[in-house]
Amino acid sequence: MAAPLVGTCRSLPRHASCVLLRRTGAWLSLRSKLHRSSPAHSGLLFSLNRRGVLKDSFPENAAQDQLPRLLQSGAQTVYCGFDPTADSLHVGNLLAIIGLLHFRSAGHHVLAVLGGATAQIGDPSGKTSEREPLSADVVEANTRSIRESIQRIFSNHEVHFHDASRKPGTVTVLNNLSWYKDWGVVPFLSEAGRHFRMGTMLSRHSVQSRLKSADGMSLTEFTYQVFQAYDFHHLNQVYGCRIQLGGTDQLGNLMSGHEYIHKVSGEEVYGLTTPLVTSSVGDKLGKTAGNAVWLNRDKTTPFELYQFFLRQPDNAVEGYLKLFTFLPLAEVERLMEQQREDPGKRLAHKRLAAEVTKLVHGKEGLESAKRCTMALYHSSVQALEQMSDEELQELFREAPFHELLLEPGTTVIDACRRVNAIPEGPRGYQMLSDGAVWINHRQTNKPEQVLVPKLHILSNGLTLFRVGKKNFYIIKWLSL
Repeated sequence: MAAPLVGTCRSLPRHASCVLLRRTGAWLSLRSKLHRSSPAHSGLLFSLNRRGVLKDSFPENAAQDQLPRLLQSGAQTVYCGFDPTADSLHVGNLLAIIGLLHFRSAGHHVLAVLGGATAQIGDPSGKTSEREPLSADVVEANTRSIRESIQRIFSNHEVHFHDASRKPGTVTVLNNLSWYKDWGVVPFLSEAGRHFRMGTMLSRHSVQSRLKSADGMSLTEFTYQVFQAYDFHHLNQVYGCRIQLGGTDQLGNLMSGHEYIHKVSGEEVYGLTTPLVTSSVGDKLGKTAGNAVWLNRDKTTPFELYQFFLRQPDNAVEGYLKLFTFLPLAEVERLMEQQREDPGKRLAHKRLAAEVTKLVHGKEGLESAKRCTMALYHSSVQALEQMSDEELQELFREAPFHELLLEPGTTVIDACRRVNAIPEGPRGYQMLSDGAVWINHRQTNKPEQVLVPKLHILSNGLTLFRVGKKNFYIIKWLSL
């Protein structure tokens, strides 16, 4: 159910061409299969493959003929699952969402399935130990938060990126708890469990790697693939869903769903996987890895998301433009050519950061990120004046925020002492006199100077103090 992503995108070749598929020990090139199929029948898959958005497909003959033909025959339904094991998705999940967005833009219907049930089971894929159990109340709160995030991203995409001349498919956000909550364990095992074979379940890589570990694997985790397989079956029966999208480490779960549906109904269904998003040193970007960049503003601000992509190494930016944006590949090529001609302008990095931030946080989020960038790195007083209280607190997360009454005759040293920015007594006075304090990016050395509007107090009623290099204090002035 969860959509952690496995593979690599740090240094994709220009056309992200080598996409491999493994089945019974054989690795097959998905791109070469698509080349052998009719161009009229491989448009969407071929496009996603060139961008690097797709990695594997299952079953192995699907990429050559059946799946492209199915997609060309009319609007299909595609699903991807996200387990709400935290109150926000992270950038590692974003590629799976982008995959759904590509399908929706092509006119197909998409289902984003939140694992209100499976989050309480725990997906062992890619994990070295069992996760701490989550209470039903925590999972419910996480589900609400992630639902809002997914809906926001789909809305931003439709407003800012979708071609208005093309009718998009529908998008539906579901919670798999809705079809498990009234089932008892005996009826579920009686109906679903009899179609699974222990040998096949034990052979899955996610199971084998955990069985060989010191902690082993619990029965709860072992049954996860049964629940995900049944999810696919349920969506197939109720919504006509025949395609599942997930991370590469979900390939075993995709196979389980395919095999279960084939046994129960005989219908042919398909699985597609997306590659792993990694850091510059090759670490998986996920909350388990401890380096997550979140998609909710209260955990990772628009400014922080913008800076994350702006700071990507040069050898990653082309691959990321193909993966995380909807820019035509020809435009990506032009951007990279401009970057090579004048690397100092970092045009490709800036476009990447802007496109992703606008997708996740909308136009207002992008403008906020740019204001924060100007205020912090370019000492822009104008940007400070345009910033809201929320933006300042997001930008200077560790900075104390004070609301103070502005009394007539308040001096620089008065303000500093009221927020404990300087020591009491002669030492604090000397620090001010020596120029150790900056107000709104301007150095000051006059402790007794009365605060002056537009100089010390910005038009938005805020004052930003900096003492030394890293100690910030924010004051919101209240008028008498």
